[in-house]
Amino acid sequence: MSDNSQGLSRADVLLMTISTGLIVANIYYCQPLIILIAKDFKISETVAGKVNYLTQAGYAVGLLLLVPLGDMLERRKQILLTTIAAVFALLLAATARHFWLLQAASFLIGACSIVPQLILPLAANLSSDQERGKNIGIIMSGLLIGILASRALSGSIGQWLTWRAMFFIAAGICLLLTIVMAIRLPKSRPRFNGSYTTLMRSMFAYIRAQPVLREASMINFIAFAIISGFWTVMVLYLASPVYHFQTLKIGLFGIAGAAGAMAAPLVGRLSDKGNPRKNLLNGFVLQIVSLVLFYFWGSNIFFFIVGILLIDIAQQAIHVTNQTRIYALVPEARNRLNTIFMSVSFVGAASGSAAGLVLWNKGGWALFCIGCALLVILNLLLYYIFNRRYSTGN
Repeated sequence: MSDNSQGLSRADVLLMTISTGLIVANIYYCQPLIILIAKDFKISETVAGKVNYLTQAGYAVGLLLLVPLGDMLERRKQILLTTIAAVFALLLAATARHFWLLQAASFLIGACSIVPQLILPLAANLSSDQERGKNIGIIMSGLLIGILASRALSGSIGQWLTWRAMFFIAAGICLLLTIVMAIRLPKSRPRFNGSYTTLMRSMFAYIRAQPVLREASMINFIAFAIISGFWTVMVLYLASPVYHFQTLKIGLFGIAGAAGAMAAPLVGRLSDKGNPRKNLLNGFVLQIVSLVLFYFWGSNIFFFIVGILLIDIAQQAIHVTNQTRIYALVPEARNRLNTIFMSVSFVGAASGSAAGLVLWNKGGWALFCIGCALLVILNLLLYYIFNRRYSTGN
C-alpha cells in the first residue's frame, strides 16, 4: 500500500523528477573541472582527481548510512535538511582556498547528494499501485538526464567563468530547490519505531528473507558492471586509431545515452502491467544485440551509435524494472531495500569499470565485448535459477 491512495499528481512527479536530476548532478560537476582545479591549486591533475574519488566515496557513505533513515524519519523533512546541507557543502567547495578543504567539501557534497535515493522511495510510497512503476520511471529519467547534462554544463561554466562558479551556481540551484520542495513536496508517514542500530541490522534480515531483493540486486550488480565498463572503455576506443576522436567529440556521444533516459518512463509503465520480470528478458536481449553490433561493426559510426542507444535502453529496462520490483516488497522498508539495492549496484559499477580496463589492456575492444557478453549470459542464468526456485511473478 502507498501512503497516498490517490497517488501523486503530475506536478509532484515533475518536481521530484527535476529535483532528482539537478541534485544528482552535484556528484558529476567536478569531473570536467579537474584540469582547472589542478591549475588553480598548482597541483598535478592526478592529485586534483582525488576530488572525484572523494565525491563518489561520500555518496557511497551517505547511501549506506543516511538513506535507511528514510524509513524512520519523515522523508520530506529529511530531504529538505539534506539538500540544505548540500548547499553549505557546495559553498565550502566554491570558497576553498586550500586543497585539503576542497577534498573535505567534495566528500560532503557526495554524502549530501543522496537526495534522489530519498525521493524515489517517497515517490513509491505516495504512488498508487497502478502508477508506481510509471512514476519511478519518469523520476529515473530525470536522474539520468541530470547525470548526462552535468558534465557538459560544468565544462562550459568552467571554461567561460571559473570552476568555482560552477559550485556557486550549484549551491544556488539547491537553495532554490529547497524552497520549492518545502512548499510543494508531499509528506510521508514513517512506520519504523526502533533505534538506528536496529534499523541498520534489519537490512540483513531483509536480504535473507526476500529472494526478489537478492535477485534484483545481483542482476543489477552485473548490469551496472556492463554499462559502467562500457562508458569507461568507450572513451579509450573512440580515442584509439579506429576513430581518432578528441575529447569534445567523445563527450557528444553522451547525448546518445539520453535515449536510455527517455525509455525509463515506458519501462516503468510496462512494469506496472503483467509480470515485470519479462522486462528483464527484454533488457538482456537488447544488451546482446548491442554487443553484437559493437563487436562486428564497432568501427562503423552508425552502428556504434545504434549500439549505444540499445545498451542504454537495455540498462533502463533492467534497472527501472528491478527498482519497481523491490519497492513492491515491503512498503515500510523501502529506504532500506533501496540502500541494499543501490549499494550493490554501485559496487557493480566500480567493478565493471576496473574489469573493463583490464579487458581493454589484455585484448582491446573485441575482448571487452566478449567479456560483457559473458556477463549477460551470467545474468540470464541467475534469472532462470531464481525463476525456478522463487517463481512469484514479481
